[in-house]
Amino acid sequence: MWTAIADAISTVAGTPFKLERRTAIGGGCINSAYRVEGSGTAYFVKVNAADKQEMFAAEAAALHEIADTRTIRVPRPLCHGVNQDASWLVLEYIPLARRGDSRALGKQLAALHRVTAENFGWRRNNTIGATPQLNTPSADWVAFWRECRLGFQLRLAAANGYHGSLQREGEKLLAALPVFFTSHHPLPSLLHGDLWSGNIAFDRMGQPVIFDSATYYGDREADLAMTELFGGFSEDFYTAYRTAFRLDGGYAVRKDLYNLYHVLNHLNLFGGGYLEHAERLVARLLAEV
Repeated sequence: MWTAIADAISTVAGTPFKLERRTAIGGGCINSAYRVEGSGTAYFVKVNAADKQEMFAAEAAALHEIADTRTIRVPRPLCHGVNQDASWLVLEYIPLARRGDSRALGKQLAALHRVTAENFGWRRNNTIGATPQLNTPSADWVAFWRECRLGFQLRLAAANGYHGSLQREGEKLLAALPVFFTSHHPLPSLLHGDLWSGNIAFDRMGQPVIFDSATYYGDREADLAMTELFGGFSEDFYTAYRTAFRLDGGYAVRKDLYNLYHVLNHLNLFGGGYLEHAERLVARLLAEV
């Protein structure tokens, strides 16, 4: 595998790459990750099973899409590939820190969200964690969120054995979705798609870097909502974002609608510890109907 990766780097970079050092990097729960060094250069490499080739191809395409906006930094993809042993994705290596300019993060994310498309969704499906994420293009945001996001996760939960209240109340919520959008008509904004604190950092200059994206075009509130799901970002971030791109009052309710998608995904990925959280969100949303 590592010989194939080194050969792929050499081909794309246009100069011979001889792998001299490989260091495992912890922190991820989906892929194995490594810093590889050789020929005076370092790269970040993600590795998974051979059948994950399309996951890495979609991630590379998403990172290119964000990078091409020149709004916020992401690791530039170099190449991705597969052999009989594994699939991999080779990225620019960026030394990262957990602290930096949070105001710049808010301002630059707002700039990313001003990049729009004709339809919601994306040109290809991708993954959210290890779960398939459907991005079938649609002009109707409510229909997209019903079918490709909440409905998909509820069907997956049923297949995983989570029936009863979650499915009954979940179906009521799917039918009631238009209520949450009577005065909110979002544009299809370019989203990171999985924007929790573990997927942002800062470079040596203190400037933001985002990574591990699950990109699609959707309501920008969905990105903002996830920043609040697992601990939240700094107040400087939220102030800067709202100054650059105002949110309307309905966001306070809709953020639960958007975070339900991620809680259901965690239920499907990691098990019943997330069931009560999902049921609580569904009940809170139905109380608004």
